[in-house]
Amino acid sequence: MKACHIRNYSIFLKEIDGKFFLFSYFEYVGQNFKLDMQKMASDPETQRWWKETDPCQQPLSDAQEKGEIWSGMAEVFHTD
Repeated sequence: MKACHIRNYSIFLKEIDGKFFLFSYFEYVGQNFKLDMQKMASDPETQRWWKETDPCQQPLSDAQEKGEIWSGMAEVFHTD
């Protein structure tokens, strides 16, 4: 992930009404997000990891409609 300019990466788990949801956060410090994500997706170790973990994830409907696993979110507040 560092080679793809991702820093400060965390995944959180939250149970809501008996269902578990994952929320991830990372900071992207590169110049070309699309290219860096393609680079990450082509990495054999990343592919192996995704093969193991993707079946454990059930995307929300907005991501599923796009053939993705994770839903994007807009930051609405930030302070340092």
